[in-house]
Amino acid sequence: MGSKEDLDYPQIIVQYSNGFLISKVMFTACELGVFDLLLESGKPLSSDAIAAHLGASTMGMKRLLDACVGLKLLAVEVTQEGALYRNTEISNVYLTKSSPKSQYHIMMYYSKTVYLCWQYLADAVREGRNQYEKAFGVSSRDPFGAMYRSDEEMLKFMAGQNSVWSICGRDVLSAFDLSPFTQIYDLGGGGGALAQEYVSLYPNSTVTIYDLPKVVQVAREQFVSPEERQITFHEGDFFNDSIPEAELYILSKILHDWDDDKCKQLLAKIYKACKPGGGVLLVESLLNEDKSGPVETQLYSMNMLVQTEGRERTAAEYSKLLEAAGFGMIQVKRTGKLYDAVLGRKE
Repeated sequence: MGSKEDLDYPQIIVQYSNGFLISKVMFTACELGVFDLLLESGKPLSSDAIAAHLGASTMGMKRLLDACVGLKLLAVEVTQEGALYRNTEISNVYLTKSSPKSQYHIMMYYSKTVYLCWQYLADAVREGRNQYEKAFGVSSRDPFGAMYRSDEEMLKFMAGQNSVWSICGRDVLSAFDLSPFTQIYDLGGGGGALAQEYVSLYPNSTVTIYDLPKVVQVAREQFVSPEERQITFHEGDFFNDSIPEAELYILSKILHDWDDDKCKQLLAKIYKACKPGGGVLLVESLLNEDKSGPVETQLYSMNMLVQTEGRERTAAEYSKLLEAAGFGMIQVKRTGKLYDAVLGRKE
């Protein structure tokens, strides 16, 4: 007779194997509009009513709704008229498009883009490079050229990143007291959600989003209102174009896209441009120093393999990159959430 631990192993393997199925159930319910419909209805609905509203089969919808109940994304009440479904609090907050903390867009990016790359994970491990060519028939040599291969794909990526900062932005920006810095450049700031969080948290600051011209155009049109006067834009490629002088530079989920040489190249440019007494804030998901976890960060590092040229790193590895560029007084703050903060200063 095996120990209790031995008996748990098959269940763990089953849970891991079902991970793909679980996420696809959630993604599908989001894509079909289940959570949005139930929020808008203001009352529980039957599976037949939901299927009719969303143009789905009654049999397929019933199974999807029951699976969502099992995942605690929906609640069900059995009445004389039959089963009636409603959102749980987690679904109202994170899975409806209208919620300020909605994760709908990042889920659609994972469902439609990331998962296609992950089909070739074994090839990525064998070859040690991203899999855009196999997944989408585009060159793997320029990861962001592949990532932004169409206007639709670029918009999907930017909206997804914005949704991440809607729940993580304040944690990383308040990890240190950044109030002494008033002139900020957010390099690769994309849709501007982190810049918006910054000026909300530090109202005496101005933030310039530095990104590719086509990204800036979409950010202006779709995400950042002209009324937000504390946020401005700078069009360019920060690897190849000059970086203007500022007090603080933010690199949020940028360095993890690149190998060490590219990171050193970029950080050296930032150090040269940075005002004395200024600094650089890295926002990344930090691995434990022995790389034993966190598991989310380990999985993100696998995602960097299939999608980029980079990897997730430890705090010591990021500190070493900062020191190589000339930055000192390096501080690390683990937020206890998905993303952490590393601050380096130019003396």
